[in-house]
Amino acid sequence: MMARYRVIADWNATYKDPISLEAGEQLWLTGKTDAWDGHVWVWAKNKAGKSGWIPDTLVETRAQKCFARTAFSALEMTCYQGQELEVIVQTHGWALCKAPHGVAGWVPLKNLRLVGSEK
Repeated sequence: MMARYRVIADWNATYKDPISLEAGEQLWLTGKTDAWDGHVWVWAKNKAGKSGWIPDTLVETRAQKCFARTAFSALEMTCYQGQELEVIVQTHGWALCKAPHGVAGWVPLKNLRLVGSEK
């Protein structure tokens, strides 16, 4: 069962056409990194040539080539204060959420509070 969270601060999706990767897909790293709430994100390019931020733990190196450990989409969700979402998974300061109408995407954890734990 997924945990229910309430949005405590609006979030607007940053990228209209984000990077996505299939499990095992080769990817290329640019060397650009970013720290988000203490977590490392790396700028990567997929086989289709689309670039974007991915969690550093997603990258597996074999024979001096990089591959995606699991499938990943950087699709973010625009959401608004007071909205309730189900959290599917959390990583690197973000939560993959699902809205009641079925839309799914990533939201920063700092914009969410577990329902029932609000002060």
